[in-house]
Amino acid sequence: MQVNFGHTADDYAKHRAGFPNEFFDRVFEEEIVKIGDVLADLGTGTGTLARGFAARGCNVTGVDISAQLLAQAKDLSLQESVEVDFRFAKAEETGLPDSTFDVVSAGQCWHWFDRPRAAQEVKRILKPNGRALIAHFDWLPLSGNIVDVTEKLIETYNPSWYELFGNKAGVYPDWLRDFGEAGFVDIQTFSFDLPAPYSADAWRGRIRASSGVGASLSEEDVAKFDAELKSTLEEFTRDENALLQIPHRVFVVHASKQ
Repeated sequence: MQVNFGHTADDYAKHRAGFPNEFFDRVFEEEIVKIGDVLADLGTGTGTLARGFAARGCNVTGVDISAQLLAQAKDLSLQESVEVDFRFAKAEETGLPDSTFDVVSAGQCWHWFDRPRAAQEVKRILKPNGRALIAHFDWLPLSGNIVDVTEKLIETYNPSWYELFGNKAGVYPDWLRDFGEAGFVDIQTFSFDLPAPYSADAWRGRIRASSGVGASLSEEDVAKFDAELKSTLEEFTRDENALLQIPHRVFVVHASKQ
C-alpha cells in the first residue's frame, strides 16, 4: 500500500484529533517529560506532540519527511503562539547531534519507520539517561459502533489497509521489543480510554486524512468513499450538529537510555 500523507495535509491539520490534555498531564506527572526538557519529536506530522510539549515549557525540535505536513505544522504553531524548530528529515537519519535531547518522542507514527534503525537513532541523539517515548491515540472499533462501521467501509475500498490496520485494540507490544533490542532499560507502558468528540463532518474529515483513504486512494475513490460514509453516518445521528463520542485509547511506551 503506497501512502502519502502530503495528499491529506489539509484534512490532517483540520480534523485529526491531537493528543488530549490527559495524555500530557500523565507524562508530566510521571516525569517522563519535564518542563524545560530539550525534546525531539520524530514523524511530527502537523506537530501535535511537538506543539503540545512546547506549549508546556519544552524546547522542541520536530522532524518529518512530508513538506506539506511540516508547512501545516508551522502554520498551526504560529496560530497557537508556540515555538518549535521544524526540520525536514527522516526518523532514521535525523541529522541531529549526538547526546543532545532529554526526550525523544514519536506520536502515532512508529509503525511507519524502519523500527530497528529508528530505535538506534533515538538512542544516538538522547543524552545519557534520556527518555524515549512512543505514544498513540487510536480510535477503537467495537462491534457495531461508528468506528467499526467506518473501518468496514474502508475495507471495501482498501482491503490492504484493513488487513494491516483494521480492527485493532490500540496497544503495541512490539514496541517494547524494539526498545529492548536497542538496549533501552526501564521499559514501561500505560494506557487509558476516553472519548474524542467529532461532528459528523469532522469525522468524515478525520477519515479522509487517514492512511487508508486520502493518503492512498485516488481522488475519485476518496470522493465516492466520503459520500458513502456521509450516508452511513446519517443512520447514527439525525442531528448533523450533534457530536459523536468516538471511543479512543491512549497507549504509551517509554524507556530510558542506559
